[in-house]
Amino acid sequence: MLWRTRAAPASAEFEAFLGLPIDFGAEADEIAFSAAARNLPVVSADPYLNECLVSYWETALARRSSRQNSIRAAVENAILPLLPHGKARIGKVAEDLGVSSRTLSRRLAAEGVTFAQVFEEMRADLAEGYLSDRSLSITHIAWLLGFQEASAFTHAYKRWTGKPPTDRRRSGARRHATEIRTASAAE
Repeated sequence: MLWRTRAAPASAEFEAFLGLPIDFGAEADEIAFSAAARNLPVVSADPYLNECLVSYWETALARRSSRQNSIRAAVENAILPLLPHGKARIGKVAEDLGVSSRTLSRRLAAEGVTFAQVFEEMRADLAEGYLSDRSLSITHIAWLLGFQEASAFTHAYKRWTGKPPTDRRRSGARRHATEIRTASAAE
């Protein structure tokens, strides 16, 4: 197994915890496992959380099923796994899709949207799904959506809906994504 990270060294305690040396200053954060490790069970796996996340992602993508062959759909698919790591940037998405940032912007513009619009609408849609699951804390939802702080998520949610996420939780009512986009566009 090999561990690489772009982050600065935290401490020897971190390496002791992992039980192996860490290559700090690498170009990417990654853990490389041997091929034999692929069949080992993940002892701490949370099948419930995995099922919830897959369900939320599939629901968000299903709402956009009419755009399956669009560049927007490809961008949405590329954004999803990058969100929790805070890496959903146009440059990274363009790289994952094998085009330049400028080409991606032009293709999205041809469909009448910008990367920022797609990104924000994805976050808003996913936020609604995540908030309906009371087992997920606001802080956890913020992380899943790529926010570094829960307060940043709260601010964004207020911008999208006009209300804080705690109100959404209390009401139990689920707003449709078009209502969120309408409220967001009105500002």
